[in-house]
Amino acid sequence: MRGLYLRARRAWDRPLTAYYLILGGSLMLTALGLVMVFSASQIEALRSGLPSAYFFRKQLLAAVLGGVLMFAAVRMPAALRRGLAYPLLAASVFLLCLVQVPGVGHEVGGNQNWIRLGGSFQFQPSELAKLALVLWGADLLARKGDRRMLVQWKHLLVPLVPVAFLLLGLIMLGRDMGTAIIVAAILVGLLWLAGAPLRLFAGVLAVAGTLGTLLIATSGNRMARFACLGATDPGPNDQCWQAVHGIYALASGGWFGWGLGASVEKWGQLPEPHTDFIFAVTGEELGLTGTLSVLALFAALGYAGIRVAGRTEDPFVRYAAGGVTTWITAQAVVNIGAVLGLLPIAGVPLPLFSYGGSALLPTMFAVGLLISFARSEPAAKAALAMRQPAVRKKLAGVRRKTMRRSAVRRPSGER
Repeated sequence: MRGLYLRARRAWDRPLTAYYLILGGSLMLTALGLVMVFSASQIEALRSGLPSAYFFRKQLLAAVLGGVLMFAAVRMPAALRRGLAYPLLAASVFLLCLVQVPGVGHEVGGNQNWIRLGGSFQFQPSELAKLALVLWGADLLARKGDRRMLVQWKHLLVPLVPVAFLLLGLIMLGRDMGTAIIVAAILVGLLWLAGAPLRLFAGVLAVAGTLGTLLIATSGNRMARFACLGATDPGPNDQCWQAVHGIYALASGGWFGWGLGASVEKWGQLPEPHTDFIFAVTGEELGLTGTLSVLALFAALGYAGIRVAGRTEDPFVRYAAGGVTTWITAQAVVNIGAVLGLLPIAGVPLPLFSYGGSALLPTMFAVGLLISFARSEPAAKAALAMRQPAVRKKLAGVRRKTMRRSAVRRPSGER
């Protein structure tokens, strides 16, 4: 038993473990997400008078484009990553302001946070703002750290916190509380990684918590969502309908579910089955085994991101890897917690899994950055360099063996 434990420990501590966990985990989540989007969205598409595979095709296109962005992020030079920080931040602020312009911004589900791109395509600028805050905040903190400026609280907070609050304010103008929570989590993660003292950290959390409480208390819709925590019946006026039917879907799946495509809740009982509540449909069709697999993939992704951030000597990589990991794990917790009835419904998609190209594209680019960071670790870089000659030698051996077989073989009828 001890020998097995030691072998597992050695395998877990290998230089390329984080690289394989991030690459494999993200691809498996995206692939399984495509399968579940196809299964969960068919009825919704038919009810809207669309082809049954309508949402799946759009998600597949977004996944292909996201794969291109992921590959570009993996191969992107370090200087270019940091060079993108300020243009992305400026573009995010501009687009978040553009959302509030009548005739340009588009309202979906009570939130004014979309821009129409033409046809059936639309874009959510707040998703780009998450990536912009991670890259800009990492670049800012890395430059200040190089100059030994982070020991002073004013340099630790300014301009990081004011810019983050500007993004939060613009997002909240569109009444998108869910995305604001994720942006706030990214800010908290960056401050934690920068070594903010506890009193300073607590002060920022107190301000954010006070503002959040006021925004929730002044909105009947948000208060109703808190009232549905732990609900077991829809309640008066069916205000807890979505939360309760999400629990019904999970509870009816059992250990192994009813099978792909066999969900009952997606036939109109469960709102947003392919977006915010796709985890509930996964539990109904794939059972506890399927949901635990999704949780395990997110846990592996989170662990690998923390490992990359903890082992690097590059400050920018540390802050960027930590920011991306905070973003993905916090969003997964908020989404899954809402489906389980442990958190209020925030309207955020499950990263890499739910339907929505606006969320998928920036997330896959961010995952590409994580993969690049994992590859750039000195030990991982050395391991990859050692494997390349071995792979080339193996391919050459296969080629020579094939050529020998071709030379021995005679054409039929020849003497």
